[in-house]
Amino acid sequence: MKRVPFTSRRRFLGQSVAAIGFPSIIPASVLGEKAPSNKITMAVIGWGMMGPSNTSKFLGESDCQIVAACDIDKRALQKALDTVNAAYKNQDCQGYHDYREVMARKDIDTVMLAVPDNWHALTAIEAAKNGKDIYGEKPLARTIAEQQAIVKAVQKHGRIWQTGSWQRSESNFRIGAEVVRNGLIGKLREVHVGLPAGHNDFAKTGDKRNVTPPPSELDYEMWIGPAMMQDYIECRVHKNWRWDYNIGGGQLLDWIGHHCDIAHWGMDCDNNGPVEVKPIQVDMPPRSDIWNTATKYRAEAKYHGNITMTIAGGHGDIQMGTKWIGTDGWVYVNRGGAYDCSNAAFKKIIKKRQNEKDPNSPVVEGSAAPKLGDDVIKTRLYETPGHWRNFLDCVKSRQPTVTPVETAHHSSIPGHLALIAMMVNRSLKWDPAKQEIIGDAEASKLLGRDYRGPWKLEA
Repeated sequence: MKRVPFTSRRRFLGQSVAAIGFPSIIPASVLGEKAPSNKITMAVIGWGMMGPSNTSKFLGESDCQIVAACDIDKRALQKALDTVNAAYKNQDCQGYHDYREVMARKDIDTVMLAVPDNWHALTAIEAAKNGKDIYGEKPLARTIAEQQAIVKAVQKHGRIWQTGSWQRSESNFRIGAEVVRNGLIGKLREVHVGLPAGHNDFAKTGDKRNVTPPPSELDYEMWIGPAMMQDYIECRVHKNWRWDYNIGGGQLLDWIGHHCDIAHWGMDCDNNGPVEVKPIQVDMPPRSDIWNTATKYRAEAKYHGNITMTIAGGHGDIQMGTKWIGTDGWVYVNRGGAYDCSNAAFKKIIKKRQNEKDPNSPVVEGSAAPKLGDDVIKTRLYETPGHWRNFLDCVKSRQPTVTPVETAHHSSIPGHLALIAMMVNRSLKWDPAKQEIIGDAEASKLLGRDYRGPWKLEA
């Protein structure tokens, strides 16, 4: 009798997938395993400001295969496809207009979401419902209600989530937070969260501030999505949507998920938040302006333990970055490896630790120098091999990432509350356990907003 060649389950699935027109990459979810040899399949959703850089990071990981790209602007979609296909030297990456078609593909394990804030909730929830692990951008969503819905969906469907708050994967931010968490600046009293001010013309649109028909390549109806419909004006669409409260949240919400995220890390507030937020000052254009988000702002958030956080943009006394101030000193961190502290000996040692291959090893400089080993740093914070690498590793291990969805939610809440407080021009009491504004019906309405039909927010 002629022997029939053995066809493994892996080979059979590969032949089946190829037969229906998908690239012959076998997703780990189909095989029911997360072995290191498996490619983690990914779709990239959105090709604006963060799409290209995030995609570049994932293209550099050998165990990740990008198999699909989606954008509602044909020009952006073509750039995405060209980028991915050039990297792989083939034409296998498939393009999509509707994110729901991407989420429905069973051969896709993960999605990278880089869409405007008004679309964060709907795309994330659809991904979670379809069993995708998610790399999403900050802030978690445009409103607190949307953030709560995302958290609920991710938890309900057991998905791995990584937020693009990549500062947590940089050593200076981690070490600074460790110094605070270990009491090396004494009892924490004050925190400064310095953010940018003003508006930036990221899309370089110049004076294109008139109402015009949308370009034929852009599905503007879909781009507006659940937000209020408004006339097409080029300078408030791609990249510059941040400066329109209908879509984004200005510099405050664009950056709160970075420096407040680090502040919370040092404060041990990843699952907590303020009890009161007070508006101090805001320069806000009329709501009828094309760019109507706050250009200069300042608010104070009160936390349990008599800790005050100042959130400010455009104020010289609050440096860009994060600064913790305690009874025995202070520590400051910012991008570009910036690290400073009031203790000169700690500062010198920490700089050396940042440059060491093993930053957790004890370091002693001279007999009198303090040692920042396990005898001093008893609480070690989550260290990653890189933010995008951390996401892929956690997809395999099913362990939480360094910035899971709950952390992203709580990191953004102070910014959302500050914005609401500025809009109603009064202090707000917040219950961090119940996640609700206390005794202010008008302000409470701003925790969410009505969706334009046919879109609905359902976790």
